[in-house]
Amino acid sequence: MKGHQTPKARRTGQDGDMACFLRAGVAKGDITTRTKGAQIHDPLYAKALVLDDGTTRLAIIAMDVVALGMIGDIKDDFLSKLRGRIQKELKIPGRNVLVNASHTHPPGRLLCSDIEQLDRTFDAVRRAAGNMLPVKVGWGRGAEERFTMNRTLRLKNGKAWTIRHANPCPPDDEVAGVGPTDPEIGLLRVDRTDGRPLAVVYNFACHPLFGDARGSITANFPGFASKVIEEELGHGAMALFLQGAGGDMIDVLFKDFSRPRDTEPIGTALGLSTLKAWRKIRMKNVKLKVVSETIRLPRRNDIPAHIVELQKEQAELLQSLQTTSLNFKAFLPLYLKHALNPQYPADYSYRYLQEAKIGSDDLLAMDAHNERCIAKYLGNIRAMEKLARIQDRLMTYRFHKALNDESGERTIAAEVQGIRIGEFVLISSPAEVLVQVGLNVKKASPYKYTFMSAFSNGYMHYGAPAADYARGGYEVTECLLAPEWQRIYEKKALSVIRRL
Repeated sequence: MKGHQTPKARRTGQDGDMACFLRAGVAKGDITTRTKGAQIHDPLYAKALVLDDGTTRLAIIAMDVVALGMIGDIKDDFLSKLRGRIQKELKIPGRNVLVNASHTHPPGRLLCSDIEQLDRTFDAVRRAAGNMLPVKVGWGRGAEERFTMNRTLRLKNGKAWTIRHANPCPPDDEVAGVGPTDPEIGLLRVDRTDGRPLAVVYNFACHPLFGDARGSITANFPGFASKVIEEELGHGAMALFLQGAGGDMIDVLFKDFSRPRDTEPIGTALGLSTLKAWRKIRMKNVKLKVVSETIRLPRRNDIPAHIVELQKEQAELLQSLQTTSLNFKAFLPLYLKHALNPQYPADYSYRYLQEAKIGSDDLLAMDAHNERCIAKYLGNIRAMEKLARIQDRLMTYRFHKALNDESGERTIAAEVQGIRIGEFVLISSPAEVLVQVGLNVKKASPYKYTFMSAFSNGYMHYGAPAADYARGGYEVTECLLAPEWQRIYEKKALSVIRRL
């Protein structure tokens, strides 16, 4: 798709070549709810960067929201209304507008009213477009691997178990390993021609869930990272966070119950790592290009089979429950005694020595009986934890089957948008793309600096690799798409990138 045609900008020479001077503007709008009773830790923003090379004009909008439709506070028609208004009033083609959701989602209402969301986001783009000035840009990459991990654990039986607050973690002896991660930070640096910073666009694959112990509204660690970047750079510079292929990512301390939850240290680390890479970037004059296509991805039709499989597993676990004389009150002190001193759990060692001296084995017999009771009770606990997880997965499968059935369609529309700014390339997906898909697209791209902007231009729940469907992790359970979606999407993403 060709970019919007605008009057030629002032031209300047660089390294002996003539090139269009790139122009840019930034602005932001506060989109946080201010309803009575809302606890706000830090505000949520819609941030806009508008770029114009004299031929193509585009807008990048980074929003501190859960998703663009389907879940959260933003309605399904928000994107079309916003793009339509931008195209009509600001003359930026709707297909040249990238809107990314950071995926922060503490509980409760986060955003202002539907009308205010649209007005404030549009106003940010309007002000950015109205304050354009000549800039140079550069691109690069950093890394941050200290606080993120793949949340879907690989089990020894070939299945997967996702780390969530909605279910317990699996027993340690059942875990075989962890999945892939993408520690890369993608960077676009935008400076005024006098060298003062104007904007930083940074892309990172993560999953910003609950931000603090009280469940307050927060932009989570991407918000704290942006604050660190903006305060360090000064000059009114704006940091725009673009979520990457973070569908199965999580912060390592997500289930740490030994301290109050606080994501500011994580955000600080991300911000500092971004700044470290930012300092190494060299600035250039560049051209812009945008390509956007809509494809149809197949909806899954295998959910009934998975429900039957889970029900069978559920029945087997129920059959595995054993009778036991213990309740939790009796189990816990017995378990602790045996864990504290497996050789002499009942009492001091001298009592065992004395019994052995007189030919008695009463304590040993009691210990053996209690060990059998403890083993039974632990087996029942494991079964209970798995049953609770199965119950959650059954409810999720039924919900997503209903969504697919209600659509009345075998496919779902998905926009694949590519943006090239010099050698910096963004490729979008409306799905919560899992990290392996993002890594695949990066590897296949002919451009060294290719980054995935997932959670963009719509929302369609998870985008899991085809190989993950047999494992049965949470992301697969939450997926509306058939496994074939991955091949179709990756092929189209590479096609769009090559057209850039």
